[in-house]
Amino acid sequence: QVQLVESGGGLVQAVGSLRLSCAASEFTFGINAMGWYRQAPGKQRELVATITGGGTTHYADSVKGRFTISRDNAKNTVYLQMSSLKPQDTALYYCNVQSHLNLYYWGQGTQVTVSS
Repeated sequence: QVQLVESGGGLVQAVGSLRLSCAASEFTFGINAMGWYRQAPGKQRELVATITGGGTTHYADSVKGRFTISRDNAKNTVYLQMSSLKPQDTALYYCNVQSHLNLYYWGQGTQVTVSS
């Protein structure tokens, strides 16, 4: 069974930093793109950042210059380094993985809360 497990969320004050991790296990085939999404209470889920197998990254305008997505292929893990955090970054953050078979998988989410 494919499983994505996020970690690293928590409570942090504004302008602080957190690093989220997402480890993918039980994959029969390789991983192409990986990404992070987030959803705040009462809001729609939105894209935060993505990274392709070749290392090309994409960021939402709201996090450009503050967040950095990276991956460790040997560990099947994607990271999201979050800096200069703002209260509006508060949300449930989800990991997403695209397999070589073009199937998509979601993690269960990790909560990030930023206080002012």
